[in-house]
Amino acid sequence: MKIAKSVNRLGTEAVYNIFAKTKKLIKEGKEVIDLSLGQSDFKSPQHAVDAAIKALKDGHHGYTLPNGIIECREAVSKKIKSLYKANIDPERIIIMPGGKPTMNYAISFFGESGAEIIYPDPGFPIYESMINFTGAKAIPYDMTKNKDFSINPDTILSLINEKTRLLILNNPHNPTGGFTEKHVIDKLANGLKKFPDLAILSDEVYDRLIFDEKEIPTLLNYPDLYDRLIVLNGWSKTYAMTGWRLGWSVWPEKLIEHVFKFCVNSHSCVNTPAQYGAIAALNGPENHLNDMMKEFNLRRKLIVDGLRTLKGIECSIPGGSFFVFPNVSKTGMDGENFTKKCLQEAGVAMIPGIAFGKFATDNVRLNFATSRENISRAIEKIDKILK
Repeated sequence: MKIAKSVNRLGTEAVYNIFAKTKKLIKEGKEVIDLSLGQSDFKSPQHAVDAAIKALKDGHHGYTLPNGIIECREAVSKKIKSLYKANIDPERIIIMPGGKPTMNYAISFFGESGAEIIYPDPGFPIYESMINFTGAKAIPYDMTKNKDFSINPDTILSLINEKTRLLILNNPHNPTGGFTEKHVIDKLANGLKKFPDLAILSDEVYDRLIFDEKEIPTLLNYPDLYDRLIVLNGWSKTYAMTGWRLGWSVWPEKLIEHVFKFCVNSHSCVNTPAQYGAIAALNGPENHLNDMMKEFNLRRKLIVDGLRTLKGIECSIPGGSFFVFPNVSKTGMDGENFTKKCLQEAGVAMIPGIAFGKFATDNVRLNFATSRENISRAIEKIDKILK
């Protein structure tokens, strides 16, 4: 059996390897505090759950259109209008089974041998994986240059040339928790006017998880980019619906036909009852989000303050998402060895920075979307092995 060479260029996510090791240790009777997974410990909104159950009971068991039921797309359009004051035609919105299909399709549209795609490093591993899969050249921009892990427009703009087909942005940023404010995005958007043929994929899946009452700096606020802008978002992070596999994306009109075909050729359609739950999540009250962010704010302070007390660890305050990305180099270990030591000796699971790119070998990612008790105990356990 001979498989295509491109298959061997695909990468993976280290989180699943850590998750498997964690489960194995737990099965062996060892206690492990898992700060590795990129999901919240909050439950999905009950009104979303109820709507999905009702859809099942009402007989919504069949296929839907590949781009999503119109009611769901209209709900997304309405939400965009209320949040960002942007008018987006529901026909430009595609309902996806999560965020990854949008990444895969966008990178596939523009990636091929001889092309270049610019992406954040450290960054979500699927960016680089899919770029390599297409045969394009992956061009990273270093997210560690700014201490707060914010985007540097000058760095990004300097990497663009005649071979560049796609620019990938992610704000708020995974894995660092970095947040780039609107005035910086304004500068980047203005600079991108010089490159009218460059497509842009803006991953904004953490856009509602922003701290300190900062403005959401979505690229949907720049209509002059619409003819080449793809915006990725969804329900997983905002509504604690990771297992529902629900995402949405906004596409340029000229790409809609191609996206529709990709949907037909890959997943056919998104789970029908889940789409009714998605509508309820968007249209219903947001008490759960407000409660979640209040709790995340407390947990953010707890984990940052705790990490800063540990010998050899430096940690900036994340502006968004539910991740911290401390530098551990002064412990005498790189991120990978630190991660192994914490899991084996302290029973605390986290992800090494190298899993997210070559510029983050001295960092580790910890998720603070877990209980304050877990965070405090994790800090205590790590402290013991560093003394």
